[in-house]
Amino acid sequence: MTTITPVLLSGGAGTRLWPLSRRAKPKQFHALGGPRTLIQDTALRFTGEPFTAPLVICNAAHADLVREQLAAVDVIPSLLILEPQGRNTGPAAVVAALAAAQAGAELVLLLSADARVTDPAALRAAIAAGAPAAEAGALVIFGITPTAPETGYGYIRAEAGAGPVRKVAAFVEKPDLTTAQAYVADPAYSWNAGIFLFKPQVLLAEAKALAPDLFAAASTALAEAPGVDDTIPLGEAFLRAPAVAIDVAVFEKTHHAMVVSADIGWSDVGAYDALWSEAEKTAAGDVLQGPVIAVDTARNLAISDGPLVVLAGVEDLAVIIENGVVLVTRRDAPAAVRAAVEAVRKAGREDLL
Repeated sequence: MTTITPVLLSGGAGTRLWPLSRRAKPKQFHALGGPRTLIQDTALRFTGEPFTAPLVICNAAHADLVREQLAAVDVIPSLLILEPQGRNTGPAAVVAALAAAQAGAELVLLLSADARVTDPAALRAAIAAGAPAAEAGALVIFGITPTAPETGYGYIRAEAGAGPVRKVAAFVEKPDLTTAQAYVADPAYSWNAGIFLFKPQVLLAEAKALAPDLFAAASTALAEAPGVDDTIPLGEAFLRAPAVAIDVAVFEKTHHAMVVSADIGWSDVGAYDALWSEAEKTAAGDVLQGPVIAVDTARNLAISDGPLVVLAGVEDLAVIIENGVVLVTRRDAPAAVRAAVEAVRKAGREDLL
């Protein structure tokens, strides 16, 4: 049986769910209403055959947090690669493929550690469906069956054909609402969730040919890094790598990309509205976590880590109290959260981010 090495990308700046999520503790380290944190759930999806122990790439500042949280669910990474600074998924993917190839990995499953999957069995079935294509030299990407006309996601268009594995026809950037509505109705389109399966040697060959600057910088960074037991701290050479997504650097250019349809209950939990939509609600549609009292309210999200929150006569708000910071915004206004983060930065309060 071909083994698969999961590579968990544990990056992120912690801004989209601020102040709940911050640079020191991005969203993958939060439970967000579930019994385990997102990184714990992600790691636990890939235990047992055909999976090996995971390889984790994270910010150097989060190394102890990764170890602690994974150890709490009895997952011990085979290798921890520490980034001095996030450079998007391109450099991380190439470094991971290099390290996996050196370790003799047969297939690599590359994915973010901060997404939610409600049907892990369907994900494992999709991986099994895509594995033969990856073994044959394809760069496989998993396309999530759209459940709504999301304008914040990129899309994948598959070529016509039968079966769950098809050639990629095109990658489509974030569409407007009318276009997204058409995509939902067209089975050729799926969400790009950034989940990839490949032979490490194949990805490296394509990266070397299609993104030579990226390949060279990532290779140098890994070669110059001092390995300490099961940890590789990348040095300054890593910062010379272009800050580009692996989708853009390789998958959008290669002729070897194939897409596997995956109806797995996926969400990147990237906004307060998404967090609200997935959580258990009161009869009035409120999601209340922590000491919260709600009177004559509807469809609010209120989360407090201590102080009592009293909501009265309000609708569709997100009220978040975390570590001394209070955010009050519309629940469905992710742009307002981004603006709030920028305002805090301009006010000279980087310590709150």
